Amino acid sequence: FATSEGQRARAFFYPPRNTGYQLAAGEKPPLVIFLHGGPTSAAYPVFDPRIQFWTQRGFAVADLNYRGSTGFGRAYRQVLAGRWGELEVADVLALVDELVARELVNARQLCVRGASAGGYTSLLALAASDRFAAAASWYGVSDPLALDKVTHKFEGDYLGWLLGALTVANRASVRQRSPLALAGRMVTPVIFFQGGQDVVVVPEQTRSMVQQLRRQGVAVACHEFPEQGHGFRSAERLAFALEAELEFYRQQFVRRGERSGKHC
Repeated sequence: FATSEGQRARAFFYPPRNTGYQLAAGEKPPLVIFLHGGPTSAAYPVFDPRIQFWTQRGFAVADLNYRGSTGFGRAYRQVLAGRWGELEVADVLALVDELVARELVNARQLCVRGASAGGYTSLLALAASDRFAAAASWYGVSDPLALDKVTHKFEGDYLGWLLGALTVANRASVRQRSPLALAGRMVTPVIFFQGGQDVVVVPEQTRSMVQQLRRQGVAVACHEFPEQGHGFRSAERLAFALEAELEFYRQQFVRRGERSGKHC
């Protein structure tokens, strides 16, 4: 699909599928946009039980390979250099435009979710647009400058490649791509999931983001699992988090329906 600067981005689209239920005539499903971590990782066209979790429950899923993703050539990957927090956010918004224009999803029930770097992009998408009904950040970056101070040595230079040289002169630009600094622009409800043992995105990042949004009156839910790290390993925790995310989205759909005087 077409995105900013005359370029194109890529995504896999999965419509809802459950043999026991069908959409009514003219009904459009809610959408969940998946944002992979990395950010120079990728979404692959293979079986993913997380996607099936959503499609069986009536959601469409768009698994986005935003610019910077691996697997589409060196130029596609390298274009993200110094522009993390800009290009992939534009791709999220362009994807929404594409799916709504094709009448594949319900424009009032758009959700965006991601883990780690994907959580970072999810939050920035909320600062860039109020079109989303809800969002989820799984141990997502909310302050890239704070991340630079505590990240492990293996990713030290990688962060500079993504954001640009972390010089004094460039830090002002980086702050403009910080969800924490842009929290004042956000109105979309968000659910957060955080591991208490996370040494990549430390718990304080998520706690600060939650506090800032709550000060502004944004609806927020937060689940911190003390024994989990960066990437949850417990099947029980993962199952709980997915169900909590689903319920959070449903609650926001109902509230939007009540405000508009319509059933969701």
